[in-house]
Amino acid sequence: MQIMILGCGTSTGVPVPACICSVCRSGKEKNIRTRTSALISAENGTQILIDTSSDFRQQALRRAIQRIDAVLYTHYHADHILGLEDLRGYNFAQQGPIPAYGTQNTISEIRRCFNYVFEPNPNYDGGGVPQIETHLIDDTTPFEVKGFLVRPFQLQHGLTVVTGYRIGEMAYATDCKILPEATYETLTGVRVLVLDGLRYEPHKAHLTIPEACAVAQRISAERTFLTHMTHSIDYDDVSAKLPAGVELAYDGLVVDFKY
Repeated sequence: MQIMILGCGTSTGVPVPACICSVCRSGKEKNIRTRTSALISAENGTQILIDTSSDFRQQALRRAIQRIDAVLYTHYHADHILGLEDLRGYNFAQQGPIPAYGTQNTISEIRRCFNYVFEPNPNYDGGGVPQIETHLIDDTTPFEVKGFLVRPFQLQHGLTVVTGYRIGEMAYATDCKILPEATYETLTGVRVLVLDGLRYEPHKAHLTIPEACAVAQRISAERTFLTHMTHSIDYDDVSAKLPAGVELAYDGLVVDFKY
């Protein structure tokens, strides 16, 4: 299997509108970060999306994504869900609904934000709405998606509980400040880890780069990729300072892993 990082930027994306900092003005391809999401692809053609970021349409077009078989939602913050509307094209192409998985809190907030999708007005005469089948999960019980076992785990993102996902030897852990002990147990044996690493300056809801490196060292994955980064992170400058085994993600990064 493989994971593609569709977006590795924080909620503003990078460049940030109206910002004139050196990173936003650098023009470096790896400093251009759309909002955070990822795509997992299997050899049999199955494609599982993690979050419908607010930049999903742009990501889907740029990466020529031809199908989405399921969506795994980490949490309900705007930058991770607002691209749900752009799943419509896949409904048209695939002639059917797309299953979406998330915890009770996450799915409830998505259904509230997109009430016109889940509680359609029979008098509405505009274009079609996305066809999404929601499936409730908890963050401790493994479940199956299109024949693949998914192991969810809990992350603490300020006051918000976020769901991370492990598939085979890969784990995806965005938007977090604290990893509970049970989560470290779930991550035992992971070889590819995608992990929140916002910036160097402290933040109450996100891991800093040094904190993320400490987490990566404890988990001992062969390769850890930091995501959800701000415009204070210059790809080349920060990459040169990272310890062995820790790298910065970038939009379009593809990493193979074993299921």
